[in-house]
Amino acid sequence: MTKPRLHRLFTSLTCAVWIAAAMPAVAQSAASGPAAAGAAAPVAASALKPPTTPASQVGKLTLDQQVRWLRAAQQNDLLDKMDDAQLNMLFRSLDPLTVPRFVQEGPDGYPSYEFTMLRQERIKGQWPDKPDHMLVRIAHDPLRIYAKWLPDSPHAGQEVIYDESKRNDEMYGHLGGILGVMPIWTSITGSLARAQSNHEILDLGTEYVTTQFLGEGRKYQKAGVARTPQVDTRTIDGVRVVAFSYEAPSGPPDFYAKKEVLGLDLRHPYFRTVESYGSDGELFEKIIFQTITPKPFDDTSFDPKNPAYRF
Repeated sequence: MTKPRLHRLFTSLTCAVWIAAAMPAVAQSAASGPAAAGAAAPVAASALKPPTTPASQVGKLTLDQQVRWLRAAQQNDLLDKMDDAQLNMLFRSLDPLTVPRFVQEGPDGYPSYEFTMLRQERIKGQWPDKPDHMLVRIAHDPLRIYAKWLPDSPHAGQEVIYDESKRNDEMYGHLGGILGVMPIWTSITGSLARAQSNHEILDLGTEYVTTQFLGEGRKYQKAGVARTPQVDTRTIDGVRVVAFSYEAPSGPPDFYAKKEVLGLDLRHPYFRTVESYGSDGELFEKIIFQTITPKPFDDTSFDPKNPAYRF
């Protein structure tokens, strides 16, 4: 994946948060699809009838037929009802391009949604003891983001708001703690925003993970390398996902990571988990989308004067 825009949230004022992806106990679904990070999510598609082709025969279908079968199976909860062995056999039989096409054309998306996520990131060679635990609210057209570090997070209490209709290159935030710090405006790409993360606030959400995944696929294609993953089923943070492990020809900067493991949700066409490894084999980023809930927001959700916030 190209060098992310996924939360360079804040340092002393905002912090790390890709996905991610994604990728735990689902409360519905989030935007995902071909749109770039920060773009409006596609509208949810109409329900499809259950597929008639047995799962054991899906690998014999054409690429287009496999994508349609997978979409229908997911919408009808057929994947969720399969055991691990069945899921592994199914996804190992698919064309390597089926999952990228399926995720890219994912019909399940929302113009606004809320999610909680766990995120760990190696900063200046140091891996944090605990992940940042965040609550994030996102609305599109215009893009607006509210993020809060939850009580069990290393940076508990920090908050940040971004509203592209007001300042498209800055965000507003403050430190947490008992005393807190007076909130200030800071650049979304400045040194403060990068001190605790390799990502920007604009990278928050499942759209970013999808965009990065598809971008890496184009790099494989350009390099003339087949992108065939290893497949297994895992339970991460209490939720089953189908995990796709991709090994790139080289690590950064040519590819975002030497190895990436992405966990596909069994009910929605987006990744719920992401693990990224460097050329040294060390994990440098881990994202888990715990809950993803579509919901409408009014203007107060992105207003620092909201009495529920601590700006």
